[in-house]
Amino acid sequence: MPLGIYISVPFCRTKCSYCNFASDVFSRAVFERYVERVCADIENAGQIATQMGGQLERDVDSIYLGGGTPTVLDAPQLERIFGAVRRQFDVSPQAEITVECAPGTLSSTMLESLRRCGVNRVSLGVQSFVDQEAAAVGRLHKRATVLEDITRLPALGITNINIDLIAGLPHQTPASWEFSVAETIATGVPHVSVYMLEVDEDSRLGRELLAGGTRYHAHFVPDEEATADFYLAACEQLQSAGVLQYEISNFAREGFESQHNLKYWTRQPYFGFGVDAHSMLVSATSDIDAVRFAPADSLEKYISGDALERTTVSRQSALEESFFLGLRLNRGVSLRQLAAKFGESVVENARGTIAELVESGLMERTGDFVRLTSRGRLLSNEVFERFILADEVAR
Repeated sequence: MPLGIYISVPFCRTKCSYCNFASDVFSRAVFERYVERVCADIENAGQIATQMGGQLERDVDSIYLGGGTPTVLDAPQLERIFGAVRRQFDVSPQAEITVECAPGTLSSTMLESLRRCGVNRVSLGVQSFVDQEAAAVGRLHKRATVLEDITRLPALGITNINIDLIAGLPHQTPASWEFSVAETIATGVPHVSVYMLEVDEDSRLGRELLAGGTRYHAHFVPDEEATADFYLAACEQLQSAGVLQYEISNFAREGFESQHNLKYWTRQPYFGFGVDAHSMLVSATSDIDAVRFAPADSLEKYISGDALERTTVSRQSALEESFFLGLRLNRGVSLRQLAAKFGESVVENARGTIAELVESGLMERTGDFVRLTSRGRLLSNEVFERFILADEVAR
């Protein structure tokens, strides 16, 4: 099974108030040291896989550079990373190669570099087409910048473009949200990701909301019910425009689903390089299903070479993951395929939970497949927990 490669670039021009990723603003002086370390890890991928107890597949059909903002790197640095990947792995000519970009970072030099690197998909972190909303959370671009970037990419042959939107930003209203979604549709991009604002202690805005404060425009954040309504409205708008939902947060025109992200949701192997970049490889031993490992989520610790954190995935854990990752997809989970892989008793143990969730309107069953309903997608974490608890009781 071909491998997916994820490369983390944790550098940003500014740290958005809602961001809970392991990224931040750093001096450009550290960029070179970071690129050197990432390239060294790529060159040592085989040794790392062996140390972690995983099987390394050299055939690669997806590469994803995320962050952070990979396009804040200098063009030669970006090209060195791709060069290291191609030296160590057999990248398919049809591979999906994605780079996340902040609007306004696509200079002519960077665009040419993306072309040389073979990039054929770009994900733009737009979040909102309303300038006030974007500025309130620290985004540096304006609507006009986004539209200009989208018109320039096809000249490089890059028409596979994703736009990220966030429902629940400060100052957002039903009208402004409808405008952002309508503008997204009007661009003609074939892929859209819609996220609901996360409120947790890992972001400045989240901490302020939990504390009931007013910094970072926290007192202008819509409540949870309004945010859920925004999400549902986006689902309807995009569906009507032929941009179909295929995963809880992702929508695409036919044939433009993110092949890299599908690897995560269908538990295919992937190898991550860089700060907080997670990996999952098939286990080299038959007593466990897979191994997961990740470096530190601190830039300093990563560059200094702190040890990787490793966990094993038992067959029971693999089953649980198959449910809560597979149910993220609109097509759902095939009980027949689960039974073939994990045994008929697995399906029998889950029947009670499935029936209860169907009865409560959170899931539906069509023949061999079980999937979340629209309401179930809003309460997905509750559904996922039920399957984990059900498996624990069955053990």
